[in-house]
Amino acid sequence: MKLPKKLQDKLKIREENNSLRILKTPTNLVDFSSNDYLGFAKSSAIFDKTHQFLIDKNSKQNGATGSRLLSGNHNLYSEVESFLSDFHQTESATIFNSGYDANIGFFSAVPQRNDIILYDEFSHASIRDGIQLSNAKSFKFLHNDLENLEAMLKRPFDCAQGDNNVIYVVTESVFSMDGDSPDLVNLAKICKKYNAYLIVDEAHALGVFGKNGAGLVQDLNLQNDVFARIITFGKALGCHGAAILGIKDLQDYIVNFARSFIYTTGLSPHSLATIKIAYNEMLKQPFDCAQGDIFQQDNINLSENIHHFLEEVKRLKLDFIPSCSAIHCCIISGNENVKSISEKFKEKGFEVKAILSPTVPQNQERLRFCLHSYNSFEEISSVLNLLVIFTTTEINSALK
Repeated sequence: MKLPKKLQDKLKIREENNSLRILKTPTNLVDFSSNDYLGFAKSSAIFDKTHQFLIDKNSKQNGATGSRLLSGNHNLYSEVESFLSDFHQTESATIFNSGYDANIGFFSAVPQRNDIILYDEFSHASIRDGIQLSNAKSFKFLHNDLENLEAMLKRPFDCAQGDNNVIYVVTESVFSMDGDSPDLVNLAKICKKYNAYLIVDEAHALGVFGKNGAGLVQDLNLQNDVFARIITFGKALGCHGAAILGIKDLQDYIVNFARSFIYTTGLSPHSLATIKIAYNEMLKQPFDCAQGDIFQQDNINLSENIHHFLEEVKRLKLDFIPSCSAIHCCIISGNENVKSISEKFKEKGFEVKAILSPTVPQNQERLRFCLHSYNSFEEISSVLNLLVIFTTTEINSALK
């Protein structure tokens, strides 16, 4: 049986645009591509402690057995959600199977007909997919442009004039494709001024920013000004799953109406235990490396690596999108060009991912460098020196 012609044609267009995606197995190259910012995903200590945690709980169950509203809401859910609420200084935490599921569930269920969603134009695909499933009207504002956002909030949206109609403003604390951040303090003030509900995705801030890695919202003491935070555990926490943080009434609503929560099998006890152990590592006393304090030392190393990366970028006069996070991007227009340079890095032993259109807009293709606690200064300097060589070669070839 053949693939329908319409689908064949779409694949052919991807091939012609040099943007066809394929699945590749992980490499043993120097890692400048993964989201494992603190090395938790590779931590044997977390692996062993998770196993012991389950043994101590007498939990030898492999799967959840069903959705959380049926048989899948095992005891670890309430324990971990209660812990997350305390850690993140919020009334409730509702765990989802992934960040994608959390965003799909929230945005498809919470904003109602005649509500308005204003979202940053660079919002993650999971946010935009959830918005598409919503009955609310949605409009994008210019990336991190608070003047543009406020101008939109001043508009008399006909569908949002009723007493019960709501305006939601959506952003990320660290954007995955640029590594930059909005002015969250002033953004929160603007939302308060216009009675808008602020939602912040903290996927790439958790574990990297704030005391004990709590994220940018708490670092700026904005947790009471944000209606909902979406946190994910598959980046710096090195495991899997996500949670929506907010008031208790929001959790009650999500449990009743978020379809990606209701109609899916829950996470296994092992997944919940890994989340709990990863957080435990982030709560240890600082600098006590002899006691296995993975987070504090690795977080310090990550901060030092980010600083060194920025200093090297400045020294080498490279052009990167401004970022103080673990994500740093260099624009190299054209799928073919950026893929070619990515392959050259592999030949030299470095894994640096090419981000292609249509994932990013055409002519905004880029190399994305993800920094980690386990990268060395030497590796950082070497990969950036190679970038100078590779980009200079590309420019000279284009001029011939």
